[in-house]
Amino acid sequence: MKGDGVRVATFVAVAPGRAFELFTRDIGRWWLPGPRFRFAGPRDGTLRFEGGAGGRLIQERGGGEEPFVVGAVRAWEPAARLVVEWRLGNFAPGEATEVEVRFEAQGRGTRVTVEHRGFASLRPDHPVRHGEEARAFAHRLGRWWGELLTSLREASEEPPDAA
Repeated sequence: MKGDGVRVATFVAVAPGRAFELFTRDIGRWWLPGPRFRFAGPRDGTLRFEGGAGGRLIQERGGGEEPFVVGAVRAWEPAARLVVEWRLGNFAPGEATEVEVRFEAQGRGTRVTVEHRGFASLRPDHPVRHGEEARAFAHRLGRWWGELLTSLREASEEPPDAA
C-alpha cells in the first residue's frame, strides 16, 4: 500500500445494474449510521448522490445545517464503474482522496470492488490517519470499507421495498 489506499470487494447476488443502483440511488439503505461513518459534524446524516458525472456526493446533516459536500462525481458509468472525489470534514481546501467502485458480473451476481486511494498526497500527520503509520492506517481503512460492503451485501438480499 505505501500509504496510498486500499481495495476491498464483496459479492452481491444481484445484476450489475441493480448493484450500481443500490450503491448510488439507495445508498441510504446500506450506509451505516453513527460517528464512525460520518463525514462532518456531530450528527448522523443521510448520504445521497446528486446526478451522474459532474454531480456530487453529499451528506445531509439536518438541524438547519448546510449539507456537507463529500466530493464531485468524476465518473458515472451505470452497471460498470463510479469514481468520486472523497473528502472528510477535517480536510483542508484542496485536499481530497478518491474512491473508485467497479461492478463486474460474476456468475449469478456482481463483484463490487471499492478502491480508496490518494492518501499519499496527504501529509503523514494528517488527522484522517489518527496518528497511525501507513500500514496500520491501511488495515483500519480496509476494515472500515469491509463493514460498509457487508452492509451493502446484506441490503442486496432484502426486497427493494423493505427499506
